Amino acid sequence: MKYNVMMFGDGGEMAATADPAWVRDMMTFMGDFNAELAESGELVEARGLAFPSTAKTVSYEDGQVAVTDGPYAETKESLAGFWVLEVPGEERAVELAGRVAFWARKVELREVPDGPPDHAEN
Repeated sequence: MKYNVMMFGDGGEMAATADPAWVRDMMTFMGDFNAELAESGELVEARGLAFPSTAKTVSYEDGQVAVTDGPYAETKESLAGFWVLEVPGEERAVELAGRVAFWARKVELREVPDGPPDHAEN
């Protein structure tokens, strides 16, 4: 089963306010965690994202595509990075997500299905 672990936050704010030793330790954890997942064969993909200030919001209204700078204005946190894992089941996904949550305090875990949901009528 595939799962997506999503870590939220603001890397710019973290870099400006967090203890540099904590940031160093977190980055070490991320590198070690990714290496461990790659070695076990559970890592499908892992990426950190650029700062939210580089985001573009693309919308479609009245037959027009509109692009505005930045993430949604009402967000306090944005997606900072993610992992796609292939694990035997939810228990392992929760275990791994918990290790990330130690650093991020809270992460979102979602199953990544192999296809769209089955909407067949019974």
